[in-house]
Amino acid sequence: MLGSFAEQCRKKFSLTQEYIANALNLSRPTYIQFERGKYDLTISEAKKLSALFNISLDDLLNEREPNIHVTVKKDKRATNKLDQNDIRISVPQQKVDKLKQILFYILKKVGGKPNVGMTVIYKLLYFMDFDYYEKYEEQLMGLQYQKNHFGPTPIIFDAIIQDMIKNEEIEVIKSKFYQHEQKKYLLNPSVEPDLSILNGQELDHIEWELQRLSDLNATALSDLSHKDVPWISAELGSLIEYESVFYRTSDTSVRNNSHDKKD
Repeated sequence: MLGSFAEQCRKKFSLTQEYIANALNLSRPTYIQFERGKYDLTISEAKKLSALFNISLDDLLNEREPNIHVTVKKDKRATNKLDQNDIRISVPQQKVDKLKQILFYILKKVGGKPNVGMTVIYKLLYFMDFDYYEKYEEQLMGLQYQKNHFGPTPIIFDAIIQDMIKNEEIEVIKSKFYQHEQKKYLLNPSVEPDLSILNGQELDHIEWELQRLSDLNATALSDLSHKDVPWISAELGSLIEYESVFYRTSDTSVRNNSHDKKD
């Protein structure tokens, strides 16, 4: 049932019924009726809903989500050919290890802030990666990010989080930040990030990003990412190109920032 599929997608993005209803110009009771299968969306409403969930209208109506396959690359063997709706992401083990330690560090430093939930962490990772590339023309984590309606999403994030949960390194809780539902990640107190995987320049950069961005809420960070040329220039649902940082405007460029600048 389309309403049940929409409910599943809504919860995946941690969105409230009220938020979706407002985006579709519906009352909340009417949207609830849709999820229960007692209201049929118009084509215009269905198009808006598919954009919110970052899927095509055809995928929405057929209750089909694009498949994203994440594999950790430990050798140079070729990956299998996929269907056109699939995305294959092959991630070197080194990047996975680095991401995990940076995530541990982020959660240890700012994870307890009331505004820091899943969406804020998405944006912190994005700006850490793309700002570092703009300043140093080198990769920090070098993760691949997909453009969706709410901003850049790190493709490998869910797979890494599930691994952390399995290893009892983090706990996931649902909370509210003002009127918004929020998914938070709590670091196991016994876990300490291994900072030996980072050099001094990388650690300084991460600290700088946390100082300037970690007090912003999800809406403010999403709005900032929507002003960023890499996000603007990518098509919805596609991967965001790192090289686009060199065409940034003053809204998001950090190239001329004196902090962490090469000699």
